[in-house]
Amino acid sequence: MERKITKKIFVGNVPIGGGSPISIQSMTNTITKDVFATARQINEFTKEGCNISRSAVNDLDDALAIKKIKSLTTIPFIADIQYDYKLAIMAAENGADCLRINPGNIGGRKKVKEVVECCKYHNIPIRVGVNSGSVNQKFIDKFGGVNKESIVYSALDQVEFLESLNFDQIKISIKSSNVPICVESYELLSSLCDYPLHLGITEAGPSFRGSIKSSVGLGIILAKGIGDTIRVSLTGNPVEEVKVGKEILRSLGLLRDGIDLISCPTCSRTKIDLINIVEQAEKELKHVKKNLKIAIMGCPVNGPGEAREADLGIAGGNGKGLIFKKGQIIKKVEEKDLLSELINEINNYTEE
Repeated sequence: MERKITKKIFVGNVPIGGGSPISIQSMTNTITKDVFATARQINEFTKEGCNISRSAVNDLDDALAIKKIKSLTTIPFIADIQYDYKLAIMAAENGADCLRINPGNIGGRKKVKEVVECCKYHNIPIRVGVNSGSVNQKFIDKFGGVNKESIVYSALDQVEFLESLNFDQIKISIKSSNVPICVESYELLSSLCDYPLHLGITEAGPSFRGSIKSSVGLGIILAKGIGDTIRVSLTGNPVEEVKVGKEILRSLGLLRDGIDLISCPTCSRTKIDLINIVEQAEKELKHVKKNLKIAIMGCPVNGPGEAREADLGIAGGNGKGLIFKKGQIIKKVEEKDLLSELINEINNYTEE
């Protein structure tokens, strides 16, 4: 797919837009002022492949904690501010790498200007956030409800005010829990501006339902070449957001950072314990950094033929299996040795 090239900004040392790799974000659910709990969760994000973390800053102690949190973590920190412009300024002064604000609820234009001047001084960007629950009423009235037009023009109204203050270190997010509206809104916004866009399906729901909803919505938008950074919003352990986000990007070929494991559904032709083999393979290959496509298939029908594009793979037989490379069979082994032999081939794999 051809990605739209947007303006490049930096959140800490992570480039956003301008053709940069799509970054993955998550948000802590700890009390931010609990420095060690928050830092521990951010480091869990990092271990799973998260690029940027965000935390709510609800009071002065949260803002003051940012400096210590950053000393214990390695990825950029976004401060999420609602209503209080003074907290936004304190967060910037204490080391936040980006502010997430809704300029419409931060306390009036004079106060927004103070936040902008602080961001200019500290050279940090602002993420303008509007979702379907925070659309400016004048645009709801103008466009007849909460829809793609009212969401997009509500966000652009805020962007235009920041631009009037000679500030352009901006990324924009416009979210809805309604997938079609979200897709239409991002399409419209992308056609109207060149700022980098943060993608998300807001309030997507619990882990299973939310993962599917986010995968559908974000997948459609990303497949259109739109989007520079993403967050999967799930009700649950936020580490899962990172895992789902990575798989969404992998499925579209937008992320190549390790093993791409594919496997077939079981059927009556399967004569090996495919489910267990796949589960064990997923665990053992999780942190392998080689960019390889690995196929684990239950029978010869789905083996070297259908999985020909895989770099390496298994095709199961009756208590045995074939190891294949680029569609060519290289050895036949007992079922109990299939996974260990496959991992050995992965460790020794070199492009010919």
